[in-house]
Amino acid sequence: MELQSMFEKAVAAGRALNMIDESTINDTLMALADLTEKEADTIIAANAKDLALMDKSNPMYDRLLLNKDRIYGIASDIRNVASLPSPLGRVLSEVTRPNGMVVKKVSVPFGVIGVIYEARPNVGFDVFSLCFKSGNSCILKGGSDARNSNETIVELIKSVLRKKGIDENSVTLMPASRESTAELLNAVGYVDLVIPRGSRGLIDFVRDNARVPVIETGAGICHVYFDKDGDIAKGAAIVYNSKTRRVSVCNALDCLIIHSERLKDLPAICKKLAEKNVVIYADAPALEALKGSYPENLLCAADDSSYGTEFLSYKMAIKTVNSLQEALDHIIRYSSKHSEAIVSENEATIALYERSVDAACVYANVATSFTDGAQFGLGAEIGISTQKLHARGPMGLHELTSYKYIITGNGQTRD
Repeated sequence: MELQSMFEKAVAAGRALNMIDESTINDTLMALADLTEKEADTIIAANAKDLALMDKSNPMYDRLLLNKDRIYGIASDIRNVASLPSPLGRVLSEVTRPNGMVVKKVSVPFGVIGVIYEARPNVGFDVFSLCFKSGNSCILKGGSDARNSNETIVELIKSVLRKKGIDENSVTLMPASRESTAELLNAVGYVDLVIPRGSRGLIDFVRDNARVPVIETGAGICHVYFDKDGDIAKGAAIVYNSKTRRVSVCNALDCLIIHSERLKDLPAICKKLAEKNVVIYADAPALEALKGSYPENLLCAADDSSYGTEFLSYKMAIKTVNSLQEALDHIIRYSSKHSEAIVSENEATIALYERSVDAACVYANVATSFTDGAQFGLGAEIGISTQKLHARGPMGLHELTSYKYIITGNGQTRD
C-alpha cells in the first residue's frame, strides 16, 4: 500500500505540473542549479559513503563518482534545460478539413515517467530537470550502490520544490530493493512510461518483465572505422577521444576497425592510447602492425569475445578488414545500434556508410563521445534510445512528450 500511495501522489503531482506556468518552472530549475552548487560538499560527502563500499577497479566506480567539477557540470546542464523553450503546447501539425473542422496535433506530457538506473547518481538530476520542464512527474528507482547519493540528491530537489510551493511528489525516490522495481514495472494505471538506464542485464530485465510501456536505452558497443582514405591526424584524435574521454560511459569506443591498406599507419593512430595504458586486443594483422611500437604489456591477441563487448574500461579491440563492406558486416554483427563512426576523406564512402549503418547516431570524422544530450543542444538527456519507436538517440525534452489531437469547429456533425 505504501508504494501504491507513492504512485497515486506522483500521478496527482504530474497533473498539477501541467498547470504551472513556464516562468515558474524555469525559476525553480535555476534555484535547483544554484542550490546544487551551494550544497556540493554535502553531495560529495554522501557520495563518498557509496564510493567506500565499491572496489575502485569496478567499471561502475567512475560512473558513481561525484566531484565538484561534475556537480558544477550538472548544475550547468540544469540551467541549460531551464533556458530551452518549453516542449509543451507545440502545434506539430494542423489541417482544416473540407467541413471547416480544424484538427491540431499538440504536444503534451506523458504524465508519470519512471526511470530505473544503476550506479549513476547524476541521473537523478538529469531526469528530474527534463521531466519537470516537460510537465512530467518522475519516479526514480536507483541502485543500492548509490543509495546515499540518491537520497541526498532527491531531498535537495524536494527542498527546492517545497520552497517554491510546488508538490514535492513531482519527484519520488523508490526504495533501493528489487521488490520496488517489480512494483514500478507493474504500475499499470499510474506510470505512463518506464526508461531503464544501465547494463544490458538491467535493460533486458525491464523489457521482459514490464507491464507498462518501456523505452530501451541500450548498451553502447561503439565502433570507429578507419577507411583506406582516412586522415591519420583526424583518426588518431577521434580514436583517442572516443576511447579515453570517459571509459565508463556508453559512448566510449570499444572497437577500431581498420582497412588493411592502412595498417602501416596503425602505430600512429594508437600511439597516444598508451599514455592512458589502454589494453588493445588486436587481430593477427593489427597485432603484427603494432608490435614494437605499442607497449608489449598492453598488447593482446584478440579472440571471439573481444568483439561485441562493451568494455567500460581502458580496453578496446581492433579488427582488420579489406573493404568497406567487410567493415559494415562487422558492425552489423556486433553493433548495439548506439554510436558508429567513420574516418574518411572520401565523400562517396562516407555517404554509403551513413546510409548503411543502422545506429541511433552515425558520425563522419567526429568522435563518438558527442553522443550526449547536452552536446546535441538538448540541455541534458534522460538516456540514449537504441530502439526505433517514439524516440531514438539522445532523449531530451521533446522525446519526453506525447501528443493529443485538438479538434475545433462550429457545430459540425457527421452524416
